Amino acid sequence: MKERKIPGLQLAVVQNGKIVLSQSYGIANLQYNIPVNNTTVFPINSNTKIFTGVAVMQLVEQNKIKLNDPINRYLDDLPDEWQKITIDQLLTHISGLPEILILLNPLTGNIGPLKNEAAIWGKLKTLPLEFKTGEQFSYNQTNYYLLGKIIEKLARKPFATNFNENQFKIAQLKNTVFGDSRDIIPNYSPSYRYNSFFDGKKSETKLVNTYTEFPDFTRTGAGLNSTAEDMANWVIALQNGKLFQKSSTLNLMWSPGNFNNGTPTNWVRGWGIAKLRKNHKAIGMSGGNRSAIIVYPNDNLAIIVLTNLAGSAPEDFIEEIAGCYNQDIVKADPLTYLRKNLNEIGFNKAIDFVKKEKKINPSFAPDESELNNWAYRMTANNKLSEALEIFKLNVYLFPESWNAYDSYGEILLKLGDKNKAIEMYRRSIELNPENGNGKKVLDQIISK
Repeated sequence: MKERKIPGLQLAVVQNGKIVLSQSYGIANLQYNIPVNNTTVFPINSNTKIFTGVAVMQLVEQNKIKLNDPINRYLDDLPDEWQKITIDQLLTHISGLPEILILLNPLTGNIGPLKNEAAIWGKLKTLPLEFKTGEQFSYNQTNYYLLGKIIEKLARKPFATNFNENQFKIAQLKNTVFGDSRDIIPNYSPSYRYNSFFDGKKSETKLVNTYTEFPDFTRTGAGLNSTAEDMANWVIALQNGKLFQKSSTLNLMWSPGNFNNGTPTNWVRGWGIAKLRKNHKAIGMSGGNRSAIIVYPNDNLAIIVLTNLAGSAPEDFIEEIAGCYNQDIVKADPLTYLRKNLNEIGFNKAIDFVKKEKKINPSFAPDESELNNWAYRMTANNKLSEALEIFKLNVYLFPESWNAYDSYGEILLKLGDKNKAIEMYRRSIELNPENGNGKKVLDQIISK
């Protein structure tokens, strides 16, 4: 919390089906100096999607839906190219659908100039697919918006009622509710972020309030607020067979879908953190760059961290917390092991550390996309020198990846190394002549 300047945080740990730790730290409301306690309610943002995933899998278990069903079986008046998109492709973000967020107010998330859901839905259907369905991964709120519509149609009730009856009441969640900054939520912690751009000009970085609206029809993607204890109790109910009738349903949910070529997707069904490693398998999700949950099914362990700071990225350190309960988990995750060591020896030694570790442990293999995402999170938090070293490491580890060079070029440009940035963008375009954004940036650099 000190390192990331997090005002308030809740932590819960589930081990062997019981909550073994539930702790609250810091300040929930800075304006009134109200401390965090175990009933403080935090927005969980995209962690909502794991509840939506469970709602869909409950319908699968009841034989009301099949994962490979095309969505036109459940939704009417779809564009032709949407017709054969499957439920599973929505769950795993490989649908290629246009992003509903572009039709909402980018500052608040509210419905903006399109006054209601019908207008937004009508406009959304006129937009082209981003890519051929099943060919790529793209995290997209439209997928979970459509899943909400399907849940409501099959359950014959609002999805909020469905979640309450089939998850919240069963798991005895006392402080979990839908809502956003407009709603009055008891014991709610406001959200904060660090900002350095005000009124059209850059200034000193300071902590500010955030304001978020999630229109009610989009809340299957990011509309829930909860406590770490509630989420811990939900995990217990999930793993103890209270939310599903069969253990095979949970196993199916925690397995990836497939791209058209048969390779597994990045996501499992509803969950965006899927570390399907040989030892210490981890399934989890993060939300709003401020809350995270990871379940270790084979270790009978789960960690939940909720904060009130957008940009705190607890997904970066949550596996280190798991390591307090099983120290082998830290080394099982290359990214966590790398981060822990670089914090001690310095990020400028990243490549040397990886070289040395690979000699000792040939299976040590940090993932390209995880390294890239981590470096971008550090960039967003103004840790540019640390991010630079990780982007450089990614290029070293993945010399044939156009995206690694593109990202490295971007950070070099931010740091003012124009010549090196040009070199990286050129290499990226050599590897991928279709890198349109790279070409555009390169032209801009050279023309200045």
